[in-house]
Order: sequence, then C-alpha cells, then structure tokens
Amino acid sequence: MYVARQFEFEDKAERIAFMKQYSFATIVTTKAGLPIATQLPFLITQNDDKLVLSAHFALANEQVSYIEENTSLVIFSEPHAYISPAHYDKVESVPTWDYVAVHAYGKARIVQEEDAKIQALEQMILFYEQGYLEQWNKLSDKFKKGMIRGIAVFDLEVTDLQAQKKVSQNKNEMERERIAVHLEKSDVSSEKAIADYIRKI
Repeated sequence: MYVARQFEFEDKAERIAFMKQYSFATIVTTKAGLPIATQLPFLITQNDDKLVLSAHFALANEQVSYIEENTSLVIFSEPHAYISPAHYDKVESVPTWDYVAVHAYGKARIVQEEDAKIQALEQMILFYEQGYLEQWNKLSDKFKKGMIRGIAVFDLEVTDLQAQKKVSQNKNEMERERIAVHLEKSDVSSEKAIADYIRKI
C-alpha cells in the first residue's frame, strides 16, 4: 500500500481495533497471476505477537485452492467520505477522499479437523451474534456436520500489516473544523465516522 508520510497509521493496537470494528473484509489471492477476491466476515485474534485472521469460504469457491500456496491480501476498509474543496481556504484546491484502510498479508492454512471447524464457527457466533449460540447449540450434530462439509474454514497468520489513515491531516485547523462540521450533519454513518477521526487529530 502506498502511504504518504502525513497519513501513516502506525499504532498496532489501533489497527487491530479497526479491523475488529470493520471486520467484513475482502481477501485477494492470485490465480495464474490474476487476482481473485471474496468478501468475508473475519474473526481477528491476537496471541502475543501472532495475529491471525479466521474465516470460511463456500467449498465451491475456487479461491480455496490457492490460499495455502500463495500469499493473500485481506483489505479492511469501511469509513470514507468525499471532501469538497469548498471547505478549503485556497481557491486553487481540488476534491479528495478521506478514508481509513488496513491491509493484512499472509498465507492461509485450511482447517481440516471437523471439531476444529465447528469450534471456529462457534467463535464467529460469539463475536457476531452471541445470542444465536443458544439456538446453534440446539441444532443436531447431523445438521452441523452436514453444513461444515460445504465450507472451507481457514486461518491466516499475518506476516505484514500496512495501514493508512487519511483524515485531512494535511489541512489547517479551520479547514478540518469545517469538514468535520459538514460530515457530522450527514445521514451517512461512514461520513460521521470520518468526522470522528478528524476530531481526534
């Protein structure tokens, strides 16, 4: 990822918190030199210095065949906002876009053990909808085992983590104030989120 110096996003804990907040991400892998991609909900776990991204594909997804042999890129990117030059002091200004993004690289390992696959799904349930666990626990083993036969669960250990937080840091205080006020009035949640980032500069 190209990151201009003024937009560097280096705090690892903040990066991980961002990934957990915006955990529906895009995983990109190469097939014969061409990128293929899938949008998936991820579970992010950290043990000491080890950062692991877990998710699952439909078994029929061809990307399953390439994630163990190739490095994949997982893109976490959600809040963004168009920034009009109307907020700037200089007439000679152009439109831009503010956004936050984290790119995680690594090779995945497909989980083969049946019990481990079920446990991985239960961890996803606990993260995304804990209340569903009661219903899940009432489902038959036959149903659960039949379902997991149709998916490929994987863990991706992150070997490189890159990030950018472009939230008008290169503008002066008054310009940032005008931008934040404008975005706070928006009905779009991602634009309000960018306003929060601007306020924290």
